[in-house]
Amino acid sequence: MSRRAFAVTALSALVAGGGAVAAGAAMAGGSDSPRRRGPGEMRGVWVASVANRDWPSKAGLSAAQQRAELIKLLDRAVERRLNAVMLQVRPTADALWPSPYEPWSQVLTGSQGKAPGWDPLGTAVEEAHARGLELHAWFNPYRIANHTDPTKLVASHPARVHPEWVVTYGGRMYYNPGLPEVRAFVEKAILDAVHKYPVDAVHFDDYFYPYPVAGQTFDDDAAFDAYGGGFDTRGDWRRGNIDKLVLEMAARIKQIRPTTQFGISPFGVWRNASTDPLGSDTKAMQAYDDVFADTRKWVREGWIDYIVPQIYWNIGFSVADYAKLVPWWAQQARGSSTKLYVGEALYKAGDPAQPAAWQDPAELSKHLALASDQVQVRGHVFFAAREVAADPIGAMTRVVADHYQEPAQPPR
Repeated sequence: MSRRAFAVTALSALVAGGGAVAAGAAMAGGSDSPRRRGPGEMRGVWVASVANRDWPSKAGLSAAQQRAELIKLLDRAVERRLNAVMLQVRPTADALWPSPYEPWSQVLTGSQGKAPGWDPLGTAVEEAHARGLELHAWFNPYRIANHTDPTKLVASHPARVHPEWVVTYGGRMYYNPGLPEVRAFVEKAILDAVHKYPVDAVHFDDYFYPYPVAGQTFDDDAAFDAYGGGFDTRGDWRRGNIDKLVLEMAARIKQIRPTTQFGISPFGVWRNASTDPLGSDTKAMQAYDDVFADTRKWVREGWIDYIVPQIYWNIGFSVADYAKLVPWWAQQARGSSTKLYVGEALYKAGDPAQPAAWQDPAELSKHLALASDQVQVRGHVFFAAREVAADPIGAMTRVVADHYQEPAQPPR
């Protein structure tokens, strides 16, 4: 069976069966009973390459300098007794490995399409594994560029070869998730890395349809007219497009590398209870309605191996309270085969623009203590590597002292 046929077959089976993976989990443990906390604890860190946020520190470094910076990040993770690195390897429809489908990323050399003289992803996998770290390859599915000028892309870029795939919105360019040919291409481009490298996971962040921009419309009228006939609303159709991406990726990853996981780190609020009684006691943006990601369904149906909701708010924050969201997510993971980790906003610790709670070096440690009461929470991932290294007010040092005194293996 071809990979395409396999994915379609798996998609049909999962949709028709109401979540075959979840059904299997229910048979094993019962969907109404809490799952015991298994062995291992996720202690992850995101390494963002977009705009040279965390690594490389700037574009145009030599191959030796880039490699040295990467090794330093990995060594620092080990020092902090972390056990997984989520390395961003496809920040803007480009690649940090030699891809036949997309150009080399400009974050490496400063020029899109220019080879850096080494293989960053291949080296990262090898060096992470040598240190006992998992390497989760982090891909952004639809973002093409943080500008709107296609002539700034290399001439061979798929977005220039297929301008009909592109939607300009909010000062950026995106691939249109409503086009089947876009979904097929995105999957092919990402899965090239899975074929080539023994990555421990494929990791998506929170960007599906773009975050709303006031006064602007994401123009997918033609795609909706062509493919939206089976849906009641455009919102349902958009969510269906993202669901297909998630289901097909899950099936294809397992076909290529059965032990490679698929994890997603969405915005921390699925829906507010004021919108949906199943939602959380929050007053925030909603992933379901605003970026068309039905994150709760992915967990309940067991479509993905793990989820890391970005619960980037302090305990007691009125709009989105960490102390309310963690139990809400734990309830969604109850009885599911999807492991729950919590995304932590280390970058807010000590930032004077943040609320007073974030000026307290103990705030993040309190997060981990609170989350430890929820049996479904299997660990945490910290944003991001730059702050793990700098640790301006000692928040990460406090987390390590209070919670990470001994090394731990990640859950499997």
